[in-house]
Formats: sequence, C-alpha cells, structure tokens
Amino acid sequence: MNVENMKILSIDDNKTNLLIIESYAKILNLEIESFLNPKEALEASFENEYDLVIVDYMMPEINGLEFIQSFRQNNQNTPIIMLTAVGDDMELQIKALEYGANDFLSKPINAPAFKARIINMLKLRKSQLLLQDKALLLQDEVNSATIRLKESEHETLQMLGKSAEYKDPETNAHTQRVAYYCKLLARAYGLDENLQDIIFYASPFHDLGKIGIPDRILLKPGKLDADEYEIMKKHSQIGYEILKGSKSKYLKAGGVIAYNHHEKYDGTGYPNGLRGENIPIFGRITAIADVFDALTSIRPYKKAWSVDEAFNLLIEEKNRHFDPILVDLFIKNKEDVMNIHNKFSQEELNDKIYL
Repeated sequence: MNVENMKILSIDDNKTNLLIIESYAKILNLEIESFLNPKEALEASFENEYDLVIVDYMMPEINGLEFIQSFRQNNQNTPIIMLTAVGDDMELQIKALEYGANDFLSKPINAPAFKARIINMLKLRKSQLLLQDKALLLQDEVNSATIRLKESEHETLQMLGKSAEYKDPETNAHTQRVAYYCKLLARAYGLDENLQDIIFYASPFHDLGKIGIPDRILLKPGKLDADEYEIMKKHSQIGYEILKGSKSKYLKAGGVIAYNHHEKYDGTGYPNGLRGENIPIFGRITAIADVFDALTSIRPYKKAWSVDEAFNLLIEEKNRHFDPILVDLFIKNKEDVMNIHNKFSQEELNDKIYL
C-alpha cells in the first residue's frame, strides 16, 4: 500500500529532533509540518487534516499526554506516535495509550524502527480512509436507490389517484389541486414535512370509492334524489375498503381520508357522524380542500364560483361543516391558495402530471 504524499504533524521542543524526523519523512516522500510549540501545533490540527501525528512527551507548557488528550477531543481517528526517552517507565506508556496514543518511539530515534512504525501507522490511516470512502459511497448508493424508489412510488400513487377521474372527466384536475391545497393547509397547521408529504400523495384518493358507484348516479347532470344520494355516500366506505389493507403509508392515509373527508365538524356528516377533533386531521383538511375546489370548478350542473364566494361559504360553515381553525388558516394563506387555483388550471393538468 503506497503511503507517499501522506501528511505528518510533528511536535517537539528540540529543533534537532524535528530536523531528523523531517529528513526521514522526506526519504519516504511524505509531507510534514513541524512545530516547536505544542499549542501552535494543536491550533494547526484544528484547521488542517493530518494522516499521522508524532509528538514528544517532554515539552514545556503542555506535555505529550496533554497534547494527545486535547487532540483527541476533536479527532478520534488519526494515528498518534509518542516519542519517549529511553528508560521511561511502562506506566507512562499505558497512560499514553489510555489518552489515545497508538504507538511509541524511543529517543534517540532509530531509522529502521522509525520507518517501520511510520509506514504501519500510515497504512492504518489509509485503510481508515478507504473504509470511510466505501461507507460514503455505499451510503450514496443507498440514498440514490431510495430516491429512485420513492419517485417510482410517488408516480404510481399519482396514477392510481387519477383512476377515479376517468369515470368522471369533469374532475380531471380536481384531485391534483386538492393535493396542493391539502399540503398547503397541513403546513399552515404545523404538521411536519413527513405528514405534509403523506397528505399530498394520499389526498388524491379521497374519491377513489367512486369507481364503485354506478355511472347513472355518478354522471347524473342534475341533483341526486334521496335514494341516489344514499348510494353515492357509499363511496367513502368503498374507498376505505380498497385501501385499508395496504402496507404503504400513503395508501393507508388515503383510506383514512376516503373514509372521513365527508364527516362534518358538528357531527352531521357521514359515514359515522364524527364530531370536532374526533375526525382525523387528514379528513378535516381534505374536507376543506375538496369542497373549495369543487365550488370553484365548473360542473355539468353548475357554474364555477368565484374564489371569494367559496371563501365566504367556508366562513359560513365554520364550526358546522369545517374545523374553524383550519378555515382561518386556509383564508390566511389566500395568496398561496390563489396561486394554486390559477397555476394548476384544468387545461394545464389535462396533459401534465405535477408531483
């Protein structure tokens, strides 16, 4: 294993010893920085990377043990060789090992012993660096694979979320805008980024159950009669039943949303008549996004409401249909709501998928 051009930090209060170490290092084609003052060397070690440290034990101001102890507070890996005088006792060497030294050299320095120890320590350092590089490379590969997998999952979710739209082409852009409204509202409510991500990809499944509703009811241009309305209400249960067994966090959340987005804050919604905060937060958020977008979109049986008209309806339905806190947050972010409404128009979303 080639150790040429690796970098050594040498500290000794004796200039002659420093010159001897420098001469040996140059024979091995190593870079070396030498310091008479251990405090200056310690400062240099904070600003530069070294592959090996050679430090004398007996020095003024701070000795070799104190230097090693301070150095190890910021660097646990770089090998350290401590220079000791012939006759220094075993207790000193044990203490040096406890402080973080890896090996020892006795003075006066013996050239063959110096070369052998230096090469061994630099090979150890190079092995450390190779392992670190491999670990980083492996982590990069894992991260890249995770990103690709996540992107693939998101694309699949996007396609599945659009499946219900093909029975009802008038809602072609609806699920996409609902997703953005939901993420906006989740962020305003203070949900963390993970939950914002989940509701963004899960909310397009809110009406998935409509694939189980007969076309004569789903596509009816006029108002539904009582019996037809009861059948239409079943789409919440159908969507939940389709999604509830999934191992995907997005599809599980989609099941919760499908089941609860028609519940009302005052308990008069369906399918279970849940009230207030007993309605899951994803259901309460999607309810606002769903109704707002339905009101501001063209349908066969109605014209699109203006944004202000839709906001007024949300305000009127605070504490009845909608969570009042969420309504206030939605209106507070009116500018962002308008950007979504205008940017993701029906025409734009006919041919594009926005992730």
